[in-house]
Amino acid sequence: MGDVVLMQGNEACVEGALAAGMRLYAGYPITPSTEIAELCALRLPQEGGKFIQMEDEIASIACAIGASVAGVKAMTATSGPGFSLKQENLGYAVLAEIPLVVVDVQRMGPSTGMPTSPSQGDMMMARWGTHGDHPVIALCPSSVKETFDLTVRAFNLSEKFRTPVLLMMDEIIGHLREGMVVPNSEEITIIDRPTVKYPDPKRLPYHMKKGQLVPEMAPFGMGQRYNITGLIHDESGFPTNSVEESEKMMSRLMHKISDNYNSIKDVVTSGLDDADIAVFCYGGTARAAQSAVEEARKKGYKVGIFRPRTIWPFPEKELLKAASKLKRIIVAEHNYGQMVLEVERVVKDNCKIDFVGKWNGSVITPAEILAKIEEA
Repeated sequence: MGDVVLMQGNEACVEGALAAGMRLYAGYPITPSTEIAELCALRLPQEGGKFIQMEDEIASIACAIGASVAGVKAMTATSGPGFSLKQENLGYAVLAEIPLVVVDVQRMGPSTGMPTSPSQGDMMMARWGTHGDHPVIALCPSSVKETFDLTVRAFNLSEKFRTPVLLMMDEIIGHLREGMVVPNSEEITIIDRPTVKYPDPKRLPYHMKKGQLVPEMAPFGMGQRYNITGLIHDESGFPTNSVEESEKMMSRLMHKISDNYNSIKDVVTSGLDDADIAVFCYGGTARAAQSAVEEARKKGYKVGIFRPRTIWPFPEKELLKAASKLKRIIVAEHNYGQMVLEVERVVKDNCKIDFVGKWNGSVITPAEILAKIEEA
């Protein structure tokens, strides 16, 4: 067991990234994620890594992509307006299969909005922000300790599947300070990308053996120059207009995530064994939901918690199983209603669905969630 420390959520993100092996951070200051950049500027040189402040959000993710191509674990962090600007290069990284972690510490929007106010308004942008059909892995912590742990997991998933992974924090968790135990290095599982060192110069960079979904990656500078494009490409890495190659590639990109759903999904539940009502919550909102459920239990209400830590892919199987035993699901989130749409899509007529939301820059209180429980 490591040291017990008082740590901010944004600080835990940095320490988790360093523990996972991040050695380059490229970013641009933006509230409420700025502490991530500030601490990376301090800590990365201490760990033999590099911090670089880029001229804008587009250049920031581009720099992180370039570092990853060279074999370095890389991260960038932002908030809503910057997350919008990163979307084109995010799609490029998905198609070119370049691992990196993108952190979005969400704030109230749209546009500049209220930079210091909490929100969870980017959840659908996380899924559909970049254009075209594409796979997505997005994680969502609800505590400082979870921020550390899920940052490590974000890197592991990114490396394992050669894909960008999103860490969808919010201002509540980013600026929350609470005690946590920092795990020792031997307690942390680290996954590195499948790599070919000093490959044959004629090797096909996207070649895979039969049944393989994730190609091995040769870092630039290891003896092979190859083409990395945002166009549909074949195993050589060069563009193709072949419908067969397009079908093959797009199906593989989707299946490398969907076929591994069981190892990617992560849901925390409590009190559902005898519950009639469940509160669906995630991120900072879960803090109020947990307090409300504890108070409701004291009053005799059979209420539980359904909290996904993996938001995308959406935990459909687990939610549908839970809904089959419930009379009602209350979705609590800091937006006008985004994940409630996913809950409605999955649950359909299995049980009734209510919504508690905030979109004015203030926080949802336990009392407001409790009132909805009592109303139900």
